Amino acid sequence: MNTLSLPANPATAPIPLPPQFTRLVLTGFMGAGKSTVGRLLADHLGWTFLDLDTLVEDLAGLSIPEIFRTLGEAALRRLESRALVRALRQPHTVLALGGGAPETLTNRLLLEQTSGIAVIFLDAAFPILFDRCLLQALNPAATPRPNLVDPASAEARFLLRRPLYRRLAHHIVDTSALASAAIVPLIVDLLLTQQRNLPQQPKISSPLHPTSR
Repeated sequence: MNTLSLPANPATAPIPLPPQFTRLVLTGFMGAGKSTVGRLLADHLGWTFLDLDTLVEDLAGLSIPEIFRTLGEAALRRLESRALVRALRQPHTVLALGGGAPETLTNRLLLEQTSGIAVIFLDAAFPILFDRCLLQALNPAATPRPNLVDPASAEARFLLRRPLYRRLAHHIVDTSALASAAIVPLIVDLLLTQQRNLPQQPKISSPLHPTSR
């Protein structure tokens, strides 16, 4: 089997994936672990990790909370689409999306129509995700999450976004009872067992989280 030519990683040897994969995209709600899992996965593969929120902040010269407060959510979504275009140009990357990125049609089309992408939805029930976010907020270095001020509103956003995450996903992993380090080999195993090109391959779920279509 042909393998990807990946950048060397001093910590781990690159793990070859089927050659159709050049970008892995992690999606899910706040607290799903996209950034943590994304960094671990990129290190495991010898790839580059990108965080879409960080790319947006670089474009705006403002933090995500500052963008919300001074420019508004509509401006944030426009910046998000610009950042996503740039991120998807880079091969051999693991990209963590912001929780609201799939709400924008432009972003969904970019993810569906860009070749070489596998989208992994890191799923969990809202109470679990909300509790994780509350624990993260106890860290003084944690980024404020304006959307969590009102729990009822946050849950409504979760219920709106969850079908979008599922629709985009090639794989769904239930993270409810899994540590971040345990999610990485599960994702790699799912990708290694997928033999066809993504546009022709039915969506496959983690055995821990069967999906109905």
